[in-house]
Amino acid sequence: MIDFLIIGGGVAGLSAAARLSTLGSVTVLEREDALAYHASGRSAALFEEHYGKPSTVALNRASLDFHRSADVLSPRGLMLIGSAAEADLFAADVQAMRMTEITMDEALALIPVLNPDHVDRAAYDPGAWDIDTDRLIQTFAKTARGNGAQIVTKAEVTGISRTAQGWAVSTKGGEFEARQLVNAAGAWVDVIAAMAGVAPLGFQPLRRSMARIPAPDGHDVRAWPMVFGAGEGWYAKPDAGALIVSPAEEDPTDPHDAYADDMVLAEGLARYEANVTTPVTRLLASWAGLRTFAPDRTLVLGPDPAHPGFIWCAGQGGYGMQSSPGASQLLADLISGNTPAISPDMVAALAPDRLR
Repeated sequence: MIDFLIIGGGVAGLSAAARLSTLGSVTVLEREDALAYHASGRSAALFEEHYGKPSTVALNRASLDFHRSADVLSPRGLMLIGSAAEADLFAADVQAMRMTEITMDEALALIPVLNPDHVDRAAYDPGAWDIDTDRLIQTFAKTARGNGAQIVTKAEVTGISRTAQGWAVSTKGGEFEARQLVNAAGAWVDVIAAMAGVAPLGFQPLRRSMARIPAPDGHDVRAWPMVFGAGEGWYAKPDAGALIVSPAEEDPTDPHDAYADDMVLAEGLARYEANVTTPVTRLLASWAGLRTFAPDRTLVLGPDPAHPGFIWCAGQGGYGMQSSPGASQLLADLISGNTPAISPDMVAALAPDRLR
């Protein structure tokens, strides 16, 4: 009998495995051939402490020391740009993310292809970092395995039932029994809940498309900051000598292996092009991921109030990589009875019972 059976081998499930493996026996079930295949493998991979709802920011702060000790952060910086027509959106973003406004000369020194005929304001935060997502995933997996955890791929869940001792889970790879079930299934969390006879919480997967384009005009973009349009209407980020550009759309969809929408991608690239002096002439690649949110866009962490042996680790949205160390530690603290590092009001804001 396993103590903790975790459904989902993305950053949510693997970080939970690393923490819970110090409390008891752990098995992780991943439906795909590889770990971190879906949203976790398609992340923009940025750590920005002030990005997200207040409870997400609290988890970000609780995660920073872990990220530093795991050596997964490297300097990136974050720029926000806007035009006169976007003044209100720009001001709201500057305030929400605690950024510092800079001159256009300073902005052009950082990103020389900005179009000054369109962009007339900018803000900057040097305290934003790239996350080595593969290293983070492997750190969690190595820790879990080092504590005796089993990680099983190609194990799509086909059935879940209650037992006298906890839960019985059927998969395409075999049968498993556990005292507690951790639902870290990403876009499929409500599907897993329904299979277990637990009321879904109303999670919504939202598609986000991305394109990789060549570096503009042959510039060396490696030191450029990530740049957001006001209101997060698009973003661009250096990646392996090229740029990733996203329309930052949030189109509701069902859980699936996401792919980019060509029309949405074209619209997003057009928004990017309006802010720079170099047109996009070709794509190197395109893809999409699903960012899954609870109705209030806040993570859901902890035991279900009606089913205490069913533990939610869900709703990471676009914040899973940066918040995972703090989120998984909170989950372990709630299960073990230890005092969480974040404040009681933030713990309450993340609790599943707020949605019942």
